[in-house]
Amino acid sequence: MFRATLKSLLARKLRLILSGLAVVLGVMFVSGAFVLTDTLGRSFDAVFADAYEEVDVNVAAKPRLELGEFEGEPVAAPVPAATVERVRAVPGVSEATGIVAADGARMIGSNGKVVASFGPPQLGGNWVGESDLVQLREGREPRADGEIVVNAALAKAARVSVGEQVGVLTLKPKQEFTLVGIFGYSGGRDSIGGVNEVMFTTPVAQQLILGEPDVFTNVTVTAAGGVSDEQLRDDIAGALGAGFEVKTGEQLSADASAGLKEGLSFFNRVLLGFAAVALLVGTFLILNTFSIIVAQRTRELALMRAIGAGRRQIIGSVVLEAVAVGLVASVLGLAAGVGVGALLAYLFGNLAGGLALAGIAVPPAAVIGAFAVGLVITVVAALLPALRAARIPPIAAMQDVATPDRPLTKVTVAGTAVTAVGATLLFLGLGGHAGGRTLVTILGGVLVAFIGVALLTPLISRPVVSLLGAIFAWSVPGKLGRLNSGRNPRRTAITAAALMVGIALVTGVTVILDSAKGSIGKLAQDSIQAELVIAGVQSGPRPPSYDPAVLEKIEEIPGVAVVGGAYGDLAQVGDERTWVGANSDVTTLGQVFGAKATAGDISRLGPDQLLVSSDVAESRNLTVGSTVPVQLARGEPRTYTVSGIYEDSEFLDPVTLPVEATEDFAVPQPIMGFIQLAPGTRSADVLPRVEALLADSPEVSVADRDAFIDQQTGQLDGLLTMIQILLALAIVIAVLGIVNTLALSVLERTRELGLLRAIGLRRAQTMRMITVEAVVISVFGALLGMAVGTGLGAAVVEALRDEGITNLVLPWADMGVMLGLGAVVGVLAAVLPAVRAARIDVLGAIAHD
Repeated sequence: MFRATLKSLLARKLRLILSGLAVVLGVMFVSGAFVLTDTLGRSFDAVFADAYEEVDVNVAAKPRLELGEFEGEPVAAPVPAATVERVRAVPGVSEATGIVAADGARMIGSNGKVVASFGPPQLGGNWVGESDLVQLREGREPRADGEIVVNAALAKAARVSVGEQVGVLTLKPKQEFTLVGIFGYSGGRDSIGGVNEVMFTTPVAQQLILGEPDVFTNVTVTAAGGVSDEQLRDDIAGALGAGFEVKTGEQLSADASAGLKEGLSFFNRVLLGFAAVALLVGTFLILNTFSIIVAQRTRELALMRAIGAGRRQIIGSVVLEAVAVGLVASVLGLAAGVGVGALLAYLFGNLAGGLALAGIAVPPAAVIGAFAVGLVITVVAALLPALRAARIPPIAAMQDVATPDRPLTKVTVAGTAVTAVGATLLFLGLGGHAGGRTLVTILGGVLVAFIGVALLTPLISRPVVSLLGAIFAWSVPGKLGRLNSGRNPRRTAITAAALMVGIALVTGVTVILDSAKGSIGKLAQDSIQAELVIAGVQSGPRPPSYDPAVLEKIEEIPGVAVVGGAYGDLAQVGDERTWVGANSDVTTLGQVFGAKATAGDISRLGPDQLLVSSDVAESRNLTVGSTVPVQLARGEPRTYTVSGIYEDSEFLDPVTLPVEATEDFAVPQPIMGFIQLAPGTRSADVLPRVEALLADSPEVSVADRDAFIDQQTGQLDGLLTMIQILLALAIVIAVLGIVNTLALSVLERTRELGLLRAIGLRRAQTMRMITVEAVVISVFGALLGMAVGTGLGAAVVEALRDEGITNLVLPWADMGVMLGLGAVVGVLAAVLPAVRAARIDVLGAIAHD
């Protein structure tokens, strides 16, 4: 039986290769995700090991505001200069150095633009001299307040050289410095981990990076000979007491690396999610392939039963073929995944500013995941056809066997039940009734709903396919193609379902993001009563900001009626972290945003008062006169009194603090600005003058309200494009499914095609017939996918109504493109099967058994 199975497998190499290719692509995503995260994880391990190589013990103050994983980097609490002396006095300390190092020093390049960073911080700090790790390559160290040195990576990115005057943005507006030196790192490295660094003299660094004199972000300690790092850490911690974090260099390296790996794990889960989509589509392909193969081998399997093969042997024969396909596909997918993981790591390293990558390795998780996924998916998909093969009666070997269509009752009932389960899960997840498992419930609901719709597809395939085929029924090949596409509803449904999954996901995501764009645009149009808006596009952890002195100058421009600068930050308000804002002129809440008071006065705000939205007031039982403790990123906690409550709005901060509080914000400068013009004043007359005032704030620009809305919603277009590219893999697999189905169908209908050729069907007509069949199936899948995707997208939009997505926008143009894509997919998928059908030898086909 084993030899017979092996020969049967080798006799169908091409059709099984096409099936295995779907598994290869899915496994490639799985193994590539693990290879990528392993490579980047080890790369960051090396980066932080180098960064803390010369640190035996590090002392830092505990941050005043602890932030969550996706809430940004906490602002380091200042370490007083006196603490450095206390550390230096601890027995066992050889040397203690006060260090200033914090994100927020953005240098302006030779092109007049800020050197951007997509991920790594832009550190500002104090120059403490050369070491085994850091060496000056050009120039000298900074000695005067107006001098800086930068690392070689930043100098190259900014295209500046020693002796030039350069602008730097910090906690203060743009200031000019003379670049007196460029430094690098041991091993010829221009930076560590792609970090851009600007080094000042210590007093300047303290003032510009930390906002106050005689403080540091941390103290690095070198142990005296014979003193272990751990012992010195414990001694220093005992001497300083609570309020400080004292760690060894090894601990710092491990903690920093662990934090980044947590972020990489999210990226890994995203890639695995797309791998799951690819494998789901591949399951349909494999199921269809093995179903057709079993149908074609009915007589062969019946003969095996007649000569003594048992049902278990028949099942084992089909499953063995699946195992062989799964093994080969897993090996190829793993190899492809290593290549894809290496390529993505290379791209990530360049995007991160030249991250030095560790050597590419294949972690055990990649190997285990590749073979587990590849084998399980293939065997599970082949199991149903294997059970069907075992039920073939031996008498079938004695007669011409046709595979009759089975009733659709069972599959329809099953599809209805499964779809109902999927809809229930989606209702629970989207309605907020899933407890702490909302995401898992939603994803499970989507998966189950897809399976349910796929099971229901045979019920609707025949009438819909017949209707679609009528478009081509004006010719004999068109009529034949229409009949062929509807002759086996199950096969047509499974083939179309593979394309349906990819199209449905693309459509659903497009509906959600277009609805978000439409809702944001409408809300902005209705809420922002300002003709001009100052803003920038955030590309790193810090929002772009500008000099607040610009606001006073804008007020002097003729035709300007109202000017307001908006500040923002995360803060601990009571026992919750909350986004807080501040306005240079609190009256703009009503003038620009149309804020309406529900209690108290929202047109004035004293230095010890705050305003809250009605939602915050209700959830926290606050009224006018209530007191609220607030801890900002900097400074000590303060207690504010609620002086007013305004109606909740998506464009109003939940908590508004007085402008005096912004000196303790992480970014103590305005991040947006709103300009209301006097009646009769044209935006085009004021805009150039505002642009000139923002010349020293290159992170932001001024635009009219419509352009600002387009700028903000345009970021969603980039996200949509990325998702569409990743989901294109599912569509590629669906194309393979159509190719495979048609190729097997042509083989199955060899005698029929020979007879059609014998009675006059020409080669070109044969090719058109196969093409019509493919186009009808793929357009059916595209229509089904658009319908399912629109339904899922609309459900998500409805669930997000309370989050501000109130407008359901259907992307008709995109759906038209996808429908056209479905037709193109059918034409492309038909090429090889159509050519093969046209080349059939007529006499040999008629004699085919």
